[in-house]
Amino acid sequence: MFSVLRNRTYRHLFTAQAIALVGTGLATVALSLLAYDLAGADASAVLGTALAIKMVAYVGISPVIGALGDRVPRRGLMVAADLARGGVALALPFVTEIWQVYALIFLLQSASAAFTPTFQATIPEVLPAERDYTRALSLSRLAYDLESLFSPVLAAGLLAVITYNWLFFGTVAGFLASAALVVSVVLPRPAPVERTGGPFAKATYGVRLFGASPQLRALLALNVVVAASGAMVIVNTVTLVRDQLGHGAGDVSLALGAFGAGSMAVALLLPRVVERTGDRRLMLPAAAVLTAVLAALTAGLAAGLLAWPALLGAWAVLGAATSAVLTQTGRLIRGSVRPADLPAAFAAQFSLSHVAWLLTYPLAGWLASRTGMTWAAGALTVIALVAVTAAWLLWPARGTGSTRTLTRAGRLTREETTTAA
Repeated sequence: MFSVLRNRTYRHLFTAQAIALVGTGLATVALSLLAYDLAGADASAVLGTALAIKMVAYVGISPVIGALGDRVPRRGLMVAADLARGGVALALPFVTEIWQVYALIFLLQSASAAFTPTFQATIPEVLPAERDYTRALSLSRLAYDLESLFSPVLAAGLLAVITYNWLFFGTVAGFLASAALVVSVVLPRPAPVERTGGPFAKATYGVRLFGASPQLRALLALNVVVAASGAMVIVNTVTLVRDQLGHGAGDVSLALGAFGAGSMAVALLLPRVVERTGDRRLMLPAAAVLTAVLAALTAGLAAGLLAWPALLGAWAVLGAATSAVLTQTGRLIRGSVRPADLPAAFAAQFSLSHVAWLLTYPLAGWLASRTGMTWAAGALTVIALVAVTAAWLLWPARGTGSTRTLTRAGRLTREETTTAA
């Protein structure tokens, strides 16, 4: 897997991603403490609103960036996004009102919505060989998992000697380092693609690409499955551990760590597995596993049989299956659209996947608090079951798939390719 780091351009981009992720993790911890200082007992409401603002920024900004992706130099766009994120992080320690937090979070996440899809669209051009690109996807997934485990530990160590406001300056340093690494390499710039229509038509071009491809329509359904299971973990782990099982705060981190460990294990194994199975034979069964674990969790909660070892095992399996779906989305998108359309397609995936999270996050929390954890798990199970069924039906098992594009006249063109079974 690590052989792709011999490529200087990819090595610098991957390091930039990893450093920025660590900085983001520090900011997440610091933001939680800042919210508590500003809002006290209402800190959870503040963080929940900030999370919703994050999703709105992701959903709204990414398509606009996708529309400009073939016209704006990628290196300049990524550096500008890093500098913007650093500027916002620099301002956060000085806020005194909750509305200021919301405004800065929107700016921060808007910059992230510009950086991440651009980064994702660049990697397949930096690493054109399919095998290298598969390994790069696994490394990126590993970086996300390591960040979720490493950043809280680093933050805890730093908070032993400094106040939480200083964590924001660590975030600034991370974004500046990321910008410097991006500046140090030359990135490919695709030829501009002429598209008809007004700004709205151009901004929705990537979304229409998803509607034109069976594989990408199936990916939309898979996004919903991942969001349903992920919302259960992210939103309700603390309540399950503390209230349902009666464990201490330290065990919340342990449960989330089990999820991350499962995800990391699969990310390390995926390059070898996917070469034998193909995307469809890996992603669809993994989505089915996510649904089955949610169903088992619902049954355990309903029967009052949920136990600590079972929760750890369930979270580890959910992490592993989530990684099996998410890591391969880049390969699926790359094989479904032409190279010039990669920025628009990745921006659409970034936006549409977060629509699913925007729906499942509040649903998981609201149902758990209003009707009970069993109803929350049951509702998410039903959503996942409908979505995974749709994914199986939408993604053809054999025959021909197609790399679809939209012509200048708005009509579909098709280049026949072999669909991975």
